Amino acid sequence: MTGISRRSFVAAATGGALALAAVPTALASVNALSARHSAARGRREIRVGLIGCGGRGRGAAGNALEASPDARLVAFGDLFPDRIEAAHTGLASFGDRAKVPAAQCFTGFDAYQGVIAVPCDYVILATPPGFRPVHFAAAVAAGRNAFIEKPVAVDPTGIRTMFATAAEVDAKGLRVAAGTQRRHEWSYLEAMQRIKDGAIGQVMAARVFWNMGSLWHVERDPMKSDVENQVRNWLYHTWLSGDHIVEQHVHNIDIANWAMGTHPARCVAVGGRQVRIDPGSFGHVFDHFAVDFEYPSLSNETGAIVERFAMSMARQQDGTAGRVEEVIYGTKGTARLSPGSARISGPVAWTFKGPNNNPYVQEHIDLQKAIIDSTPLNETAQVAASTMTAIMGRMAAYTGAEVAWIDALNDPLNLMPPSLNLGPLPQAPVAMPGQAPKV
Repeated sequence: MTGISRRSFVAAATGGALALAAVPTALASVNALSARHSAARGRREIRVGLIGCGGRGRGAAGNALEASPDARLVAFGDLFPDRIEAAHTGLASFGDRAKVPAAQCFTGFDAYQGVIAVPCDYVILATPPGFRPVHFAAAVAAGRNAFIEKPVAVDPTGIRTMFATAAEVDAKGLRVAAGTQRRHEWSYLEAMQRIKDGAIGQVMAARVFWNMGSLWHVERDPMKSDVENQVRNWLYHTWLSGDHIVEQHVHNIDIANWAMGTHPARCVAVGGRQVRIDPGSFGHVFDHFAVDFEYPSLSNETGAIVERFAMSMARQQDGTAGRVEEVIYGTKGTARLSPGSARISGPVAWTFKGPNNNPYVQEHIDLQKAIIDSTPLNETAQVAASTMTAIMGRMAAYTGAEVAWIDALNDPLNLMPPSLNLGPLPQAPVAMPGQAPKV
């Protein structure tokens, strides 16, 4: 296969808010929550295929093996052979459960097809996010359960594919878990259940942050093609990562959507590129974003119609103050959430005191249990809605325009090149607000 193309689906019923998955019910105590998540599973081999053998893929594969002693890796797929070797080396501590025969290791742009063809209980999709819609659609078409890393697309065309494939998941009775691990972390689950039960009153606003220094990057190698250089340095190319508001900040945006119970109706944003400006190292993406998301209004306790909003901030600049947190404001109190920490202030004060879990492993525990017990699990729509929220924020920041959800979701924007091979691909220019197209 010398090329790859993305299917496009017409978005249906986009005028109304997309329902997000409800939080678990009856979480009366941490002990009850812990017992629910550690319910005994039937013993049988759980066969897992890995598509995308980079750092996150290897991490997710390790989490799958940690989730059950009965889990075994049966196939590896990646564009590059050295990533296959890295997977074998990085997962060697798991012994025979991570030894994949050479005949079940696949490379190239069609490697995902080889992995999907190997009989398995589920596939892990952990390539750069731009490939996620095509890989997910192929997995579901083949009847495979899946663990899909976030984000699940980089543009509206990909999101429409994800929503359409989500419906196929339900129709085929498949199970899908997503890499929004906060939704599997006990501290978040109990806090969100308390919010749902009215501990802070009606949810009216949120502030969500992922402010940090720079992440890794791979210097451009003049001996490699444009496509190989961009894929190896994928964080810094929007067609692959969606920019860091989509690739990373989607975690925090997902919590705002979870608390609000829906996605925003529109947004305005600012963003830019001040520190990471070397195109050879940092491609063309921004290094900071701030977005004002407007959610559907509702009636408060007095009957007045009030607006709801979330302020979103994401920064990747060395030497700056770090902050990774979600703050949810209600009519009667405030909730502050971050990994491993949760507290509510107001008349119904509460602080999470544990025990907590490893949510990266819990994602796979929950998926494996659903597969073994034949219970429903489909997190595709909720992660697609949160990814689309982040994409909408990026579109607003890149263009300087106010962007409405319904317009963004139906936008024809498709960042994936019409065909791919390890050849030339000009790097996209840095977006200039007021001048940039909707990317």
